[in-house]
Amino acid sequence: MLELAGIIILGILAQWTAWKLKIPAILPLILIGLFVGPISTLLSEDGTKWIEPIWNGQEGLFPGESLFYFVSLAIAIILFEGGLTLRKSEIGNVGPVIVKLISIGVVVTFFGAALAVHFIYDFSWEISFLFSSLIIVTGPTVITPILRNIPLKKHVSSILKWEGILIDPIGALVAVLVYEFILVEGGQDFTQTALIEFGKIVLFGFTFGFTFAHILAFSIKKDIIPHYLLNVFTLATVLGVFVLSDIFALESGLLAVVVMGMVMGNTKLPNLKELLYFKESLSVLLISILFILLAANMDMNDLLLIYNWKALILFGIVMLIIRPLGVTLSSLGSGLKINEIAFISWVGPRGIVAAGIASLFGLKLASEGVEGAEYITPLVFMIVLCSVLLNATTARLFAKLVGVFITDSEGILIVGASSVSRIIAKYLKENKRHVVLVDNNASNIRKARALGIEALEGSVYSDDLLNNIELSDIGYLMAITGNSDINKTAINKFKKQFGEQGSFRLISADEMSDPERNPEEGLFSHTDDFIKLTEVSRRYPNIHEIVLNSRDHYEGIIEISKTESEMVPLFVKSDTGDLKIIPSHSQEVEIKEGYILVYLGKEIPTKEEQKKEDVERSL
Repeated sequence: MLELAGIIILGILAQWTAWKLKIPAILPLILIGLFVGPISTLLSEDGTKWIEPIWNGQEGLFPGESLFYFVSLAIAIILFEGGLTLRKSEIGNVGPVIVKLISIGVVVTFFGAALAVHFIYDFSWEISFLFSSLIIVTGPTVITPILRNIPLKKHVSSILKWEGILIDPIGALVAVLVYEFILVEGGQDFTQTALIEFGKIVLFGFTFGFTFAHILAFSIKKDIIPHYLLNVFTLATVLGVFVLSDIFALESGLLAVVVMGMVMGNTKLPNLKELLYFKESLSVLLISILFILLAANMDMNDLLLIYNWKALILFGIVMLIIRPLGVTLSSLGSGLKINEIAFISWVGPRGIVAAGIASLFGLKLASEGVEGAEYITPLVFMIVLCSVLLNATTARLFAKLVGVFITDSEGILIVGASSVSRIIAKYLKENKRHVVLVDNNASNIRKARALGIEALEGSVYSDDLLNNIELSDIGYLMAITGNSDINKTAINKFKKQFGEQGSFRLISADEMSDPERNPEEGLFSHTDDFIKLTEVSRRYPNIHEIVLNSRDHYEGIIEISKTESEMVPLFVKSDTGDLKIIPSHSQEVEIKEGYILVYLGKEIPTKEEQKKEDVERSL
């Protein structure tokens, strides 16, 4: 009882610590597991572990093979959740570099790591390829915390983000297939029977995964499943498919749930986002328990297997030769600069899927007496731990060293994707600024994307934006919605991460009616709220520029705009093209002769046009 409760408590504490320190959760989880497992034998009086996962005749949490069953079911749920996140449309949109990384890069790692471990440890080719298949994956759970606070160019962070997301289920699929091939071959020479058995595993895995994904999707769409049972019914279905597929073809269950997740993730389901949130929460709990158990299950003898120079050489080859080779080959003809290729090559931490599947397969093969299988779990754990430690401690420094670190974050995040936000964003994009709109209104997001504007569907009350490493170059925050509470929440929540250069929001109707209440973060002016902006953009949906002669000229136009209902000053553009947002404290903006005032609304005539108009009136 105490041990089981302790695992859950320690797991959640490890997750919180990882969130607080902005490091991958797998790092404290494995370290805690090692501490309460093999390391604790050096501290306890009787030489036993503080937490013994498998019953040894005197103590232990799981009798017999029940730990394997728990690990199998937990990994099945984690892989299903990973499959749900893979979108077919996203593969086509991410660009050729990422497609090559999850194809050419995977092949290079698969064969390169197999060759390395085969000749260093003298493993059989089967075990060597199983090891290499397990270290293919990086994973978003380790990439995101490492890169979250490193300002990088968008395309560099995008490549690393999407590689992690897309390679997770692909790597899992490769590892499952290699493992199943080892099982059916039984360690003997290749035979026709082995190939047939392998074919059965692939056939039943894909068939069950594909079929039950469509059955479940149909049931959800037709409201056959009540809303309150949706999440638990899906969970039960995933576990049922895993077990059923295993009955028809042993060890085909993992393949079935990966395929099931991929198919459902690419089906238009009304409750997919809710399903993802539930599975994500469940995965966090399972991962917290799983990795403490798996690390604790290792013995000191397992750790001593890799306590030598061979492990260090293998790690060096994987991280310093194979990873850079895969990235370089994947980047040929892409237009990426050498320093960008170097940084992407450096950042390749292995993640949760690698460690989880390694433990499952390693334990099963070792229990069946497969030679070399006892090395799988400690070797993969070593690669995971060392790669996460290396990247977590050096990524920021290496980014500065190779010159991909952005010193001035000039990107702009606009909360709200209404018509006026889209007009402003379009102008900013045309002026070479990275601009992103965020809104929970799907229609507004579609309209923004139709204009070629980057837009994210989401809520300011969610933490999804904080975890989006593609926004690492954002330095300005503008809250432009009709809801003053949302605007204030956006500023309070995101200004530290996205408002480094400046955070602004539209003033509320109450603030506009009281000249004394001019907030420090006020946007544009004290007389322009969302209603005025919307009205002006409806009548004059264009942004204009006027060259300023002096500061007096600027202040004169600002004063006119306070009483003129047909224009709203937005930005000041310097002679070098640099844009500065006009705050409600407009006198703070630097003005020089030749600077340009950017405004929304009715076009202001130039002096020549004004004279011509005056002459025409006099006639």
